[in-house]
Amino acid sequence: MIEVEHLSKIYGSTPAITDVTFKVEPGEILGFLGPNGAGKTTTMRILAGYLPATSGTARIDSFDVHEKSLLVRQRIGYLPETPPLYPEMTVEGFLYFVARIKGVPAGDRTTKVRAAIERCNLQDKRHVLIRKLSKGYRQRVGIAQAIVHDPPAIILDEPTVGLDPRQIIEVRNLIKSLAGSHTIILSTHILPEVSMTCSRVAIINRGKLVATDTPENLMTQLTKGSGYEIEIEGEAGFAKQVLQNVPGVSLVESISAVGIHSRTSDTALKENRAYLRVISQSGTEPGKDIAAALMRTGFGLQEMRRVNATLEDVFLQLTTEEKNLETETEITEAKEGEAA
Repeated sequence: MIEVEHLSKIYGSTPAITDVTFKVEPGEILGFLGPNGAGKTTTMRILAGYLPATSGTARIDSFDVHEKSLLVRQRIGYLPETPPLYPEMTVEGFLYFVARIKGVPAGDRTTKVRAAIERCNLQDKRHVLIRKLSKGYRQRVGIAQAIVHDPPAIILDEPTVGLDPRQIIEVRNLIKSLAGSHTIILSTHILPEVSMTCSRVAIINRGKLVATDTPENLMTQLTKGSGYEIEIEGEAGFAKQVLQNVPGVSLVESISAVGIHSRTSDTALKENRAYLRVISQSGTEPGKDIAAALMRTGFGLQEMRRVNATLEDVFLQLTTEEKNLETETEITEAKEGEAA
């Protein structure tokens, strides 16, 4: 449904995105993630026909975004970060206006507007001026204008930004209800939203796509893995040596006591305690052997909890590694320049 191939956009001499390639299958929700300034909004604006690309191609429903711009715009619904609303219009009046300018035939407008209002749960607000609506309801109106012409593809740029937790849940459920009959690209900074809403994730950093996969596969393959947080009585250095030799353990590292106690009421730091994170190898369950090794060597095991990788871990790992790699390259180039 949505195909992006080697897409690049350069402002002057500054690349905003470079060689971005991904695909969104029909009925799928793709979460588009990245730090501020990574190129998310630029990519989405190109897909929406708002910006031309410098190079590469983007197709929606087999139509090239640049060459068949009008046909593409008929097939997409676009919600930018700031919803394009007219505050002095009523909700229903605004949606009729949008339906008309999006080419919905006059005989179908009432049906389409009513469907968008019902889908976005705006029945009680249809005659209310948009300027009198809360931010959550304005966001719903923004989504309603994006779907009023029933497009096969929907592009949502930060649809839950600035909403309270209850409003986020409502918008999340609305977006999930659109899957299947619509293909959706969803940009967001709220990583838990992606795990609960999206079937696949694309992560962009410094203008380059660094990963595309399901959230589950990313959390399994691209993180250090799942493992255990441990509190023991004893010296951390020796405990690390003991645990590093346990089969199935790939990494042992010290962590802050605050981290391991953050989910408990016992926040008091005790003397002679060490706090460790043990990362296990993929497909292994070394918990029993870890506990046995600690007990055998005389450590007092106070607490041991299983921890799993999260999408936030994936995001931080990918974006941080990319940044560190570029920093190391810059340092190497600088040293080579000095030597020359």
